[in-house]
Amino acid sequence: MRPSLLLSTAILAASLLPAQDIAPGRLLFESRCARCHGGDGSGGDMGPPIRRRAALRSDEQLATLVHNGTGAMPPIPISDAEMTPLLAFLHSWRAAPRQAVHIDARLTTGRTLSGELLNQGTGDLQMRTPDGRVHLLRRAAGSTFREAAPGANWPGYNGDPGGNRFTTLSTITRENVTRLAPRWIFTLPGAGLLQGTPVVVDGILYIPSSNECYALDAGTGRQIWHWQVPGEKTGGTNRGVAVAGNRLFLQTQKAHLVALDRFSGTLLWDTEMADWRQSYFATSAPLTAGSLVIAGTAGGEHGARGFLAAYDQSTGREVWRFWTVPLPGQPGAETWQGKGIEHGGAPTWFTGTYDAPSGTVFWPTGNPSAEYFGDDRGGDNLYSDCILALDAKTGRLLWHYQTTPHDLWDWDAAETPIVADALWQGRPRKLLLQANRNGFFYVFDRTNGKLLAAHTFVRNLTWASGIGPDGRPVRKPNQEPSPQGTLVCPSQDGATNWYSPSFNPASGLYYVQTNERCSIYTKADPGAWQPLREYLGGSQRTAPDPKPVRILRAIEIATGKIAWQVPQPGPGDSWGGTLATSTGLVFFGAEDGSFEAADAVTGKVLWNFPTNQLWKASPMTYSFDGKQYLAVAAGPNVIAFGVE
Repeated sequence: MRPSLLLSTAILAASLLPAQDIAPGRLLFESRCARCHGGDGSGGDMGPPIRRRAALRSDEQLATLVHNGTGAMPPIPISDAEMTPLLAFLHSWRAAPRQAVHIDARLTTGRTLSGELLNQGTGDLQMRTPDGRVHLLRRAAGSTFREAAPGANWPGYNGDPGGNRFTTLSTITRENVTRLAPRWIFTLPGAGLLQGTPVVVDGILYIPSSNECYALDAGTGRQIWHWQVPGEKTGGTNRGVAVAGNRLFLQTQKAHLVALDRFSGTLLWDTEMADWRQSYFATSAPLTAGSLVIAGTAGGEHGARGFLAAYDQSTGREVWRFWTVPLPGQPGAETWQGKGIEHGGAPTWFTGTYDAPSGTVFWPTGNPSAEYFGDDRGGDNLYSDCILALDAKTGRLLWHYQTTPHDLWDWDAAETPIVADALWQGRPRKLLLQANRNGFFYVFDRTNGKLLAAHTFVRNLTWASGIGPDGRPVRKPNQEPSPQGTLVCPSQDGATNWYSPSFNPASGLYYVQTNERCSIYTKADPGAWQPLREYLGGSQRTAPDPKPVRILRAIEIATGKIAWQVPQPGPGDSWGGTLATSTGLVFFGAEDGSFEAADAVTGKVLWNFPTNQLWKASPMTYSFDGKQYLAVAAGPNVIAFGVE
């Protein structure tokens, strides 16, 4: 065998074709695809660059894409005989990585930086030096550059590990908020409605989609690197990443936790949390706590047994695991009466919070399975629908509170539990705050789990009359799902949901997007559990009456009273959260697709920008190079705003 054939075989292992067979594939590509994507796959006037994405996909995935097309690309008529050389050509790009361009940049200080050019624009340049670090440069006088100055970071999903989206950055105020305008926009190719919150550390912004992550210059939105799970689809749900030191942590769709070098996107380790074939998957941001990174999995609608696990940040080794459904005979198993414990659900799919001084992790858990059918799981069903307080180092349970015992309505407790130090009845107290999907707003002493107060925060609540002295809901009759259908309020989507609340400690107001809507719940035997199949035990549909409406509410934590509210016109389908500022503003994604700012004291809307997108994400803020930015994912776009 000739040396050229040996090389080709190594490069094209998937297709096992010799080097000369690439030529027919190139001709096919040039005649069928190059008009849109360019002759080398680097993009054209009618289509995006595809070199990297094509190289990462399998033969089967590429063939399906070519035959079926996408929403933007029509199907391409190619025979099976033609497909083989075309795939060989596409996979040849694996052997032709982008050649690094090395440059020298003279700084205004007189020093010269030498390194790899990552990206550049008219006024900016991104470079990686031999030590692996990324430098974000701005053009200055003549041919010189200056390094952009670092600012205030947002290193995790909520910025603050305690979960409160409250910022002390003070550049954007009630007086100048009307001058807020987009500073840059970045569109994630192939992404749908993004649910992630950007993370910013030292001027680099990270934004994920399912099975991928982009790193951007936080001042310009220019791409620095892109990482993707090889061979896996992108564009699905992922809510965020976490950064600690030089590592970035991300969960993949198939329930893996990975660590990337945050400067290059290089994979450092990859740990399988659970077998996806047993109905596990993952969608939310990990949480860093000390030297650990903590993450949960989804699968409650599929009967996957929930757990929360902590991993060593440097190696990916599992340090501890807390199961949210006990095995028969273990403490808590007595709260499961019947065979339902075998596939109990109670997933940990949403990001928890961390109280660093006490070393405590607060993590919300999801609904039991099958969610609408409780006949096989009599009892409270611990630890579904709970707020768990765990020792961060060991995973030992310190206390728990179950918001909806024996849940039949899919009211996960997967809403952010906010760590807050505030006055309570005239004296400082360490609090934990949560507005729950079941319609109650809770205030706890987070040191011991004592329930201090519970108040309803929506008008339409039919399933319970209140919370009793024992901390349990006082249920009303005839509110369980039934074969004929039962009207229950709030709806299955909840009085609120996972989108982010915020709390202003100065005003004592808690800001949360709420839903006034109800569901009609039906009950049915789920049958035998099967992996990768839904395990619901019925269904639900939104009731037409009362008409659904979305309302931004400010809750006085001391009394539970609604200080003000902002009803938003529309069908009540959006999922955007809030961000509060020390300058007296609340930013939120409004139902009509606008990004808006309200006065934090009165609720008066002061500013809005129409993104014309259905909200699925919550806003954040950071500062960089002397400027404060607000950033939010709107549709497939990340938009960064600043004061002009």
